Formats: sequence, C-alpha cells, structure tokens
Amino acid sequence: MAKHWKPTTPYFTVRKSGIQGKGAFAVRSIRKGARIAEYIGERISHEEAEDRYDEDAMEHPYTYLFTVDDEVVIDATRRGNGAKYINHSCEPNCESLIVGDRVFIEAMRSIKIGEELTYDYNLYCDGPYGRGWRTRYACHCQARTCRGTLLRPPKRKKGKVAAKSKKR
Repeated sequence: MAKHWKPTTPYFTVRKSGIQGKGAFAVRSIRKGARIAEYIGERISHEEAEDRYDEDAMEHPYTYLFTVDDEVVIDATRRGNGAKYINHSCEPNCESLIVGDRVFIEAMRSIKIGEELTYDYNLYCDGPYGRGWRTRYACHCQARTCRGTLLRPPKRKKGKVAAKSKKR
C-alpha cells in the first residue's frame, strides 16, 4: 500500500509520484481558478541560494528553489510546505503566480480527485546550456507534448531562422 502523508491543504495530499519522487494529489475536486496553495519557505538572496546548492556539481539540480524576483528566492527545504511537492509537467493543470512578493499555485482547469497537481517549472539558465543539460534537467512527466526537459526552450539568436520541415 502506498504511503500517504497528512494533507497540507484542504486540496491535496502528498504521496509517491510516477513523475518524480513525491507528488501532490487532489483529495477533492478543484475548480478552475482555485488558489490551491502558497509556495512558502525561507526567503534568501540568489547569492545565498548559489552558496547552498552548487547545481554544477549536482547530478540532478535542486528544484525546491523558486525565484520570486531579482532579489528573492524561496528555499522550500527550510520552513516549506507541501507545495514543494507539486511536480513539473509540460501539460500542467496548475500554474504559479507571483503576487507582490508571494507565490501561489492556482488551477488552470478543473482537476479531479486523485489527479496529480503539476505546473510548468519554466526553469532557465543564464548562459548557454552546458554539456549534459538534457540528462540533468530531464523531464519525466510523460505528457503527450513533453519537451523532454524542465528547462524553457533555449532562446534563438537574433537573425537565425528556424528550419522548416518539408512535407513529403
């Protein structure tokens, strides 16, 4: 029998996920637009986040950090709640919204009881994606339109035109 943790909100419980580690699963029907949870944790600077977690040295980069703005990062490993277990999906049913200096997770559509809650992490790298980035930031969402990575698609350089496929 799957181990269940105590629900952290009236909307979900945390348990083992087929996507990655633990996940958040709806314990009741959730209507589109419902504010499901606030993403909370210790508020730190970007410099402190870099000091705590050397992503270049990690096989699998840390995803409990949430960038609020140019100055603040939320570290959900410290004083966080169950929202940190909401996994990434390329076809999410939730979205993250930054309101002032707070981060909320809201339903993008109606969600059924038992459905895993997900949002697009929309991660990015400041510079070019380094060697092995596809493996380190691999996506396991299994969505029909999975892009294979937690990262946003790399930005195209100005003046470059994407190749178009030819119909046969």
